[in-house]
Amino acid sequence: MHVAIYLPLLIPALAAIAARPVADRLPPAAASWLLTASALGLALASSVVLGLLALSALIRLPVIDAAGHLSRPVVRSADVISVPVAVVAGGVLAAVAAAASRALWRRGAAIAAAYRRARALPGAGEVVVTEDAAADAYTIPGLPCRIVITQGMLRALPGTEREVLLAHEQAHARNSHYLFTSVARLAAAANPLLRPVAGEVGYSVERWADEHAAGTTGDRQLAARAIARAALASSAAPPARDAALAALGMIGEESAASRPAASAGRRHAPPSHVGRGALLRGPGPVPRRVAALLAPPPRRSLLLVVAAVLLVAVSGGSALEAARNVHQLIELAQGQG
Repeated sequence: MHVAIYLPLLIPALAAIAARPVADRLPPAAASWLLTASALGLALASSVVLGLLALSALIRLPVIDAAGHLSRPVVRSADVISVPVAVVAGGVLAAVAAAASRALWRRGAAIAAAYRRARALPGAGEVVVTEDAAADAYTIPGLPCRIVITQGMLRALPGTEREVLLAHEQAHARNSHYLFTSVARLAAAANPLLRPVAGEVGYSVERWADEHAAGTTGDRQLAARAIARAALASSAAPPARDAALAALGMIGEESAASRPAASAGRRHAPPSHVGRGALLRGPGPVPRRVAALLAPPPRRSLLLVVAAVLLVAVSGGSALEAARNVHQLIELAQGQG
C-alpha cells in the first residue's frame, strides 16, 4: 500500500489552516460553497481511507482469508498495512461514525422541530414581529423559512438599520444557509480536524447575508453600523430561547453576537457576556464582519479556488487509488484462493 493513502488523513489539517484566508479573501457566497464542499469531500475521503486501512490489514487474518476464499500467499506477499495500524484505524473509524451518526440524528431532529415551529408561527407572511422586549432576530428553517424579529430589536435600531437587519435575515432564509452550516458541522463531526473549516462556513454565511444587506441598501457603512448596533443590543440583554431553537443554534447572528454557534441553521458568535469594547475589537466574528463591510467587497481569487480544489482532488484521488489497490489485491487473492 503506497504512502499516499495517508494523504486524506493529513490534508484536512491543511484545510483547517487555509479556511480563514479563504473566508476573508473570497466573496462570501463563493467561500461558503467552496468551504462546505471541501469539508464534505475531505470528510468522506478520510473516512474511506480509515476503512481501507482497516480492511487492507484485516484480510491477512486467517479467519478473513477463509471466509473470503483468499490465497494467503498472495495476501502475505502484498504490501499491506500492519494489523496494529488496522486496529487503530478501525477504532477511529468506529468513533467518527458514531459521532457523525449522533450529530446527524440531533441535527435532523432539531431541523424538524424548527420546521414545526415555522409552521406554528402566526400569520402567513415571511416576517413575524414578536412582543419580546429582548433584542433578537433570527431565521427559522421551514417551507418557507420564517424570520422572527422582536420589538426589542426594532426599538434598538433606527429605521434605516432595520432595513439592513431585514435584508440580512432574508438572505439567510432565501439561500437556505442552515444547510451549509449543517453539512459543514456534520463533516466536522466525522473528522474533528475540519472544525475550523466548519467555523469559517458559519462566518461566511453571515458575511454572505451582510453583503446582501449592504447591496440591498446600497450603503456598506450603514450595514456595518447596523451589525455592530444589533450585536451590542443583543449582548446587553440576551433573549430567552426555546429548546428546539437552542438545540439548532437558530440565533440571529448580528443580533446575537453572543450565543455559541452550535448547529445547523445558525452561525458563530462571541460569548454572551461580551461588552461594548470587546465587540468593537478583534478577533471575534462581529468585528471581522464589521471590518469587512468597511472595506471594499472582496474579489474572486482564482488561485485560492484552484488551491482548495486541488487539495480536495488530491485527497479524493488518493482514496480512490487506495480503494483500487485493495480491490485488485482481493480479486487476485480470490482468483488464486
